[in-house]
Amino acid sequence: NVTNNDAVSLPPAPTVIQTEVGMLQNFCEILYCPATREAAVVDPAFEVDRLLRLAQEHKLTIKRILITHTHHDHIEGVAEMVAATGADVLVHPHEAAKVKPLAKEVVLLSDQMDVAIGSCGVRALETFGHTTGGTCFLADGFVVTGDVLFVGGCGRTDFPGGSSEALWGSLGRLMALPEETIVYPGHNYGTTPTSTMGREILENPYLRAADFEAFRKLRERVRKA
Repeated sequence: NVTNNDAVSLPPAPTVIQTEVGMLQNFCEILYCPATREAAVVDPAFEVDRLLRLAQEHKLTIKRILITHTHHDHIEGVAEMVAATGADVLVHPHEAAKVKPLAKEVVLLSDQMDVAIGSCGVRALETFGHTTGGTCFLADGFVVTGDVLFVGGCGRTDFPGGSSEALWGSLGRLMALPEETIVYPGHNYGTTPTSTMGREILENPYLRAADFEAFRKLRERVRKA
């Protein structure tokens, strides 16, 4: 699924509110359409009450919940968010079983599927490796990467369903995006809350690995995230 065309003909980009929640340095994004005030929340794990207040302060209506992957620290607040908003939950079919009990309506994501957020939207990209159904959400100018790519790091592959080989391919896919693409990671593990693909290609040791074997050795030596 690696392609240079992921960023072609993207829908208009939503506005992003990035906020850190919980004790595990999770980032959660609220993506919204400035015209319609419709919004989607990515990975509502903790402090759902604060996320709801943020949406209210910006006069937003949360219509969708987007799931990058289903580790507990990314879906802990899904049921509470659904109860408060009635939002649909969008998740890759490989990991849908974990969120179906938490949702009223589950929408299965497919690769390069465009997801409307008011008159804006994002594109789902299959980025496996940290988990079996990992998904990034690409917009015109930014990408929400969950635990696939961090500022200066990348996700672990030693959890059930992890694969260093799959993650290497997923990182290669992200590296094909325009260098100015802003990266919104799933945790605040880096020196800055966001980055760009160009900066990560230059500075991130996992992206600088010469080949898969070098990446595998580095990834399997370091245990974080």
